[in-house]
Amino acid sequence: MYAIVEIGGKQYKVEKGMSIDIEKIKAEPETSITLDKVLMVVDGDKVNLGKPYVSGASVKASVVSEVKGKKVLGVKFKKRKNYTRTVGHRPLYLTLKIDELTA
Repeated sequence: MYAIVEIGGKQYKVEKGMSIDIEKIKAEPETSITLDKVLMVVDGDKVNLGKPYVSGASVKASVVSEVKGKKVLGVKFKKRKNYTRTVGHRPLYLTLKIDELTA
């Protein structure tokens, strides 16, 4: 059994027991959250699609930790002006462990 959920405008395929890294949302580490924007639930041959969300379906997950991702580099450049700058940042991610899927 797996589900497709929407978190922060992005879609993730989740199964019970798996860990995923998502963009940081307002949640403290070592807490539990409920994801109710479930787009699709697949249980064997049975597929349940939402329009846009599946009613009554939810995913319970626990926040494991907050981690920093790899450094993302960008370059500012202006031709013929001798101007080049390298800018970068490390995005923050939350690691979620999926505890339960309910359809």
